Amino acid sequence: MYLRLTLLAAATLSIVACSPSNTPAASEQNGNSAAGKTAEISGMVSTDGSSTVFPVTEAMAEEFQKENAGINVTVGMSGTGGGFKKFCRGETDISNASRPIKGEEKEACKAAGVEYIELPVAIDALTVVVNPQNTWANDLTVDELKAMWVPEAQGKITNWNQIRPSFPDKPLVLYGAGTDSGTYDYFTAAIVGKEHSSRGDYTASEDDNVLVQGVSGDANALGFFGLAYYEENADKLKAVGIKTNAAAQAVAPSVETARSGQYQPLSRPIFIYVSKKAAETKPEVARFVEFYLDSKHSEGLVQEVGYVPLPENALAAMRERFAKREIGTGFTGSKIGVSIDELLKEKLVY
Repeated sequence: MYLRLTLLAAATLSIVACSPSNTPAASEQNGNSAAGKTAEISGMVSTDGSSTVFPVTEAMAEEFQKENAGINVTVGMSGTGGGFKKFCRGETDISNASRPIKGEEKEACKAAGVEYIELPVAIDALTVVVNPQNTWANDLTVDELKAMWVPEAQGKITNWNQIRPSFPDKPLVLYGAGTDSGTYDYFTAAIVGKEHSSRGDYTASEDDNVLVQGVSGDANALGFFGLAYYEENADKLKAVGIKTNAAAQAVAPSVETARSGQYQPLSRPIFIYVSKKAAETKPEVARFVEFYLDSKHSEGLVQEVGYVPLPENALAAMRERFAKREIGTGFTGSKIGVSIDELLKEKLVY
């Protein structure tokens, strides 16, 4: 697994290194637009943003640099919102995002003349976890999660038995994504019903490793983050099944349930946003993105770090979008529980 177990600060920069190689750049790209490119390219590709997307981009960067020894790809992690701030200032070539770009971020990019290409790259199953010593919370309904996280719960919903009477009278200790995180935005939209709306008395971090450590160290804790971080730490965490209502069957988060659409409402696409200018003026950026969207790499690496690869028709659509340098976003407002095929039909707006 490519996911790092070491604690990473939210603004940590991971520079993925590789040894020099006499092997020329790969020319077999499954018929994609990178095919046939054997000329050596050197330079730097700068990426930053979501901690959720970090493992995917880091894995891609490591494999890419094995075939492109002259190109250095840096992978930063400052949260989706923090990443967009840097991206819209022109400081990065690619922004990793666990949610679509927001209205104010679109305006910031437009004001700075930064045109972007929106590329969904995988599907995540946002995972609710508890400590393995928690023997009572094997599943939770959406309404029960909402009762925990609504703003009105602050200072009032503090014990497990307030969520379900059969739960024990023990403290409810919450860990979750920081407010600059795209995971926070999606979770609040899907569970609370309003984006960026939640209680504030919980331990927050844009770094999912901090949340893993918190929940694994407290028998009464509950938290949420991307599936990859759960799978990497499954020996010290317990995933909670999600029920859309009290009568529904609980569905556990997994690659299979996210792919089938059973895991609702916490399945979501994750993205990279590419600067059009960088793609057109820096051949190293174009080559990295083409590598990222190559099904030969995407299928294996995305699943290896714990996420769901896009179906081939969606990847092909993203390769075409990038080849044509089509700018804008297909997302206007929160879209919860919508399939990737439906999302790809949306018209792009810049």
